[in-house]
Amino acid sequence: MAKKNKKNEQLPEGMSRRQAKLAARAAERAALERDPRPYGGLSFETDLVALQEFVPSATAKAQVKGIDRDVYLCTVLPGGSAALVRDEQAGGDAFVALQTQARSNNPNRDLAFALNWVKGAQPGQALEKGIADGSQPDLKDLLVADQELEIAEYDDFNWWLPEGTQLDPQYAQAIQAANDSILPSRRIEAGVPGTVWWINPGGKAHIRWVRGENEDALLRALARIAARGELKLGEETKFAGVFRTHGMVVPVWDLDPERSHEDYAADLTSLNEKIEAELGNEGQLTADERRQLENIKSRQVTIR
Repeated sequence: MAKKNKKNEQLPEGMSRRQAKLAARAAERAALERDPRPYGGLSFETDLVALQEFVPSATAKAQVKGIDRDVYLCTVLPGGSAALVRDEQAGGDAFVALQTQARSNNPNRDLAFALNWVKGAQPGQALEKGIADGSQPDLKDLLVADQELEIAEYDDFNWWLPEGTQLDPQYAQAIQAANDSILPSRRIEAGVPGTVWWINPGGKAHIRWVRGENEDALLRALARIAARGELKLGEETKFAGVFRTHGMVVPVWDLDPERSHEDYAADLTSLNEKIEAELGNEGQLTADERRQLENIKSRQVTIR
């Protein structure tokens, strides 16, 4: 095998070969690092986590700095694309997906990359892969940090298509297949911290409550409440465990599928009062509370 001709290497301007190698290794390490709270500092942090990890079909109109057209963050786009801009005759709106086919270890950077692409995109263009490459600004330099997202949930993916679109049979069949895979899902407005979503996959329904408190503090609070037999959202509900994702804890309850998602606001408010009271409890856990904490930890599932 012929040896590599070092004289023909293309080095970054002003760098020696050794400096270039060190810079390349540093870039590789940076690509593998994870931001512990990728959406931290945004008032809608828990909304983004829910849309990215739990919600099948939804859009969220967002205020983006430096972009004149309307921009919608969404769960998923056709083919798992990262972003697209509709043709002018279809409104010219931009859609940026949180659930994509290809992504890095840091979804906040990927989202910033896709939003930055939208700035210079022309109507009709699509971004197949939105993987951060270091050229993107910080996400908080793009999204207005203290906004309230305008979230709309759907039972299908028909919002993929501008009104009046004529589909060929093959694409219509693909849309129908995607629609058939959707599970009923609703955002619950309850005036409590975090973001609450109800979903019914059949058999039993679930509530997933994305909360932003410190993980250890929240788990201890849940353990104290569980030890009293009060970790419920009504008599027919059962605490199922927690997800851990993006540096946050997501408690989950099993529910009666016949009970409407609109009926849980009072139970969520009541349980939130107990959680907030226990978050400030710095006392030692009792033996029963420790058992409950270990039980919760043993059943927790880390998404990423």
